[in-house]
Amino acid sequence: MASASSQVLWLIRRSKLSLVGLFIVAGFVVTGILAPFIVPYPEDARGETYNIEERFQPPSWEHPFGTDEYGRDVFSRVLMGARYSLIIAVGVVGLALLIGIPVGLVAGYVGGRVGSMLMRVTDMFLAFPPLLLAIALAATLGRGLFNTIIALSISWWPWYARLLYVRVTSVKNMPFVDSARLLGLGRLAIMFRHVLPNSLTPVTVQAALDMGSAILEAAGLSFLGVGVDPSTPEWGLLVTEGWASISSAWWISLFPGLAILVTVLGFNLLADALRESLDPRIRRIALTRRILG
Repeated sequence: MASASSQVLWLIRRSKLSLVGLFIVAGFVVTGILAPFIVPYPEDARGETYNIEERFQPPSWEHPFGTDEYGRDVFSRVLMGARYSLIIAVGVVGLALLIGIPVGLVAGYVGGRVGSMLMRVTDMFLAFPPLLLAIALAATLGRGLFNTIIALSISWWPWYARLLYVRVTSVKNMPFVDSARLLGLGRLAIMFRHVLPNSLTPVTVQAALDMGSAILEAAGLSFLGVGVDPSTPEWGLLVTEGWASISSAWWISLFPGLAILVTVLGFNLLADALRESLDPRIRRIALTRRILG
């Protein structure tokens, strides 16, 4: 029988929407990694130029996305913005997982007073709307890429902790976990070798979905003036820069806004594909249909 990873890839390939999401996310990642090397105007991308004679030029062959109020190439800045959006997405979700997974795992497996205390702390964070908490934290920490990542991850880790806690409390009572205890395995070995790997499916799907949400909310923080530094070509900040001249120079805000839209859509489609492919029931039905022709 094919491995689980090959089964997942087959299920993703059989759906056109899943493939669209996969290609969008792959293109976004590649662009984010290679952006400093492929931008046509590197100095414009970094915001180091001021060309008064080229201000507010509409899209053309020389400048496919036009120029902004400082005469900088918008296409170069949007490409470079993919790099910062990639850093934000990976940083926010990665840091939130580093906090939420241990909390949810310990609370769900150990239970008792320890689990109750950890969940009460989690509930305290969940009592605040995530975006409002992120705005408050970002305003307190100050503007900057690292501070934006910190603010968003602190407001998001409780969701992973709660999601994993619910899953762990179910998995820890399954027969294979009882068999591991009877074989004499220690608590840590059971937690990390048996319980955690079988509890990560909903967290994995949520993390893929939150990659797009992190980009969207980081853009919102930048739009409100509490996100990244003004010199950073982050997509939300690029939208803000063109907002004052939206009626006459629509291209400044349009193209970074479309970049946000397409990227978030791609992550949402990929997350839906992962949810379906990682669900054992859906995967079993699909594979049975494949075998039967």
